[in-house]
Amino acid sequence: MKKQLLAICIGAVLSTPALAQQQGDSEVTATQLQEVMQQMQRLQKRVEELEAQLAAKQEQDVEVTEEIALERSPRAEEVAPRKRINANTALQARVERLEEDIQAAENAPITIGGAVRTQFVWEDYNEGNKDRGGDIDFDLLRLDYSGTIGDVILSAQYRWFQYMESVQHAWVGYNFNDNWQGQVGITKVPFGNTPYNSNNYFFSSNFYVGLEDDHDAGIKLRYRDSEWDFDIAFFKNDEQGGVDGYVSNREDRYAYDPLGVRLSGEGIYDTPDLAVGESNSFAARVARKYALSDGRSFEWGLSGQMGKMNDGSDDVGDRSAFAVHGVYNVNRWTFMGQVSQYDYDMDMANEGIVVGAYAFYDTIPSKATLYTANIAYSLPVKIGPISNLTFYNDYSLMTDKRGGGEDTVMNVLGMAVSAGGLYTYFDLVTAKNQPFVGGSMAGNATDTNTRFNINIGYYF
Repeated sequence: MKKQLLAICIGAVLSTPALAQQQGDSEVTATQLQEVMQQMQRLQKRVEELEAQLAAKQEQDVEVTEEIALERSPRAEEVAPRKRINANTALQARVERLEEDIQAAENAPITIGGAVRTQFVWEDYNEGNKDRGGDIDFDLLRLDYSGTIGDVILSAQYRWFQYMESVQHAWVGYNFNDNWQGQVGITKVPFGNTPYNSNNYFFSSNFYVGLEDDHDAGIKLRYRDSEWDFDIAFFKNDEQGGVDGYVSNREDRYAYDPLGVRLSGEGIYDTPDLAVGESNSFAARVARKYALSDGRSFEWGLSGQMGKMNDGSDDVGDRSAFAVHGVYNVNRWTFMGQVSQYDYDMDMANEGIVVGAYAFYDTIPSKATLYTANIAYSLPVKIGPISNLTFYNDYSLMTDKRGGGEDTVMNVLGMAVSAGGLYTYFDLVTAKNQPFVGGSMAGNATDTNTRFNINIGYYF
């Protein structure tokens, strides 16, 4: 093949208009021939480099073979004499095509997606909103970036709200084989039922203490097969660089993280006088999966976290969390349950831990136990553009709070509607001492609040 390409290159150069004119007047000089041979050597070297780069790519190899076969076919030889003057141009175009093929193979495109969401909110604990019959608000704009180049994976998501913006995740991964994958960057903390321990728009109460859909900066190793899931991870700090990260507002983040210690005399929502952050944390999750007969499956697992709390100079406490969780699917039904416990063992007296997300601070007890129990039914339908209805009821209970205090309770009765690129949540939330439903997890309310929420999202 190289000899054929070299012959084509020599013929192309010898057939250029300038040499053709010289051959008509006299023989080609030794100097001119030497220049031709040097040019051929450079072209031959370039073709060899291109062929070497394409050798590992089967589809490109097939394409090159077909092109060379076409050049050697009787039809090609028959046409060549009539178009010899354009052979050099054809060779240059061929080299350019090979370069473009290599670039396309080595730089796979990044896929960009995202969502735009808005919502209707009615709150019985907000007199103004209640009297107006509710309000419609812009929720968010988000962009998702994903791509795969060979066995390397890229994934990131950024979100814009009316009042803040934040990164949700941003990591690069590598598939070591069909079962093992590594991830480095701002990646999801493996804990509890995944991908979510809930069906509704508000998650479960676990989310508001940092134990559901949380993402931190570190490295994670994942194993997946038909029977087992296994994750182990090390996180250096949270997604904002820890307690002294270079950010303007530490509370501007997607998921809840501990940001300070609530000292005596501070209000539940105050900016903490003593700022802290997660440091050098480990997390692990294991789940056993069973594929049962008659459209049934079952999964149960254990999760754990432990790490340090740092004030920017020294470690000032320890944190830990553990959970047992399970999911049972039978035909269109899904049953989900989880029991979690977390503990912040701080070196100083405190009235709780300051957490932050969505541009505000809140307070949680330094230790508590959470229970969740969820049920969902998925119904395929054909109602205009609507293809599926998912009915659910998600229940959360937070109890055994260190220092006492009333329990946190949240029940969400709802329905999710799928219609092409639209995904809409209809949620009726009844809660007590629950963030975003008129309360705080450090609150002592005895009465429940009600929020009716319709979140409409277009996903692209």
